[in-house]
Amino acid sequence: MKKSTNKNKITAKDIALIGMMIAVIEVSKFALAQVPNVELTTFWIIMFTLYLGNRIFYVIPAFILIEGAVYGFNVWWVMYLYAWPLLAVCAMMMRKKNTYFGCTILSGVFGLLFGFLCSIPYIFIGAFGMGEYEGGLMNGFRTAFTWWVAGIPFDLIHGIGNLVIMLVLYYPVTKAMHMANKIVEKE
Repeated sequence: MKKSTNKNKITAKDIALIGMMIAVIEVSKFALAQVPNVELTTFWIIMFTLYLGNRIFYVIPAFILIEGAVYGFNVWWVMYLYAWPLLAVCAMMMRKKNTYFGCTILSGVFGLLFGFLCSIPYIFIGAFGMGEYEGGLMNGFRTAFTWWVAGIPFDLIHGIGNLVIMLVLYYPVTKAMHMANKIVEKE
């Protein structure tokens, strides 16, 4: 049987790998669920993007769908629809360089900006207003700004947590993924 040279074709090995990536992200997220704004999702999305490339764009929608099914669909779920793919795009842009410093900065900055990114839907929620609130674009920005500012202490925890996680886990996970990548490429 002739081996396919089409790099965009999904193989059975890719499907298994994608399933394992989703499982790693979900289990890691569940394991740290009791610690506010400390998570491994950012770390794993960056690492999987660096080593597995475009396949991350199969992982993220499945991860988001599972999150919605487990925790319920709400405004936070809408935020996930653009926040996690944005992280993968940023990681994809630094894929060729793949530096410890770059990954650490990306991870920390993403954690610091997560609340800001997640405030975007509140522009629309506030703009349409309900009840005694008049709505309008200024009310939308006021709603989003208030939501973002209220979460800044958690964003600081998120950013510092992401930074520390990347500092501690980057080298051991990079080494493990490099070895695993060699094994997968041999087959």
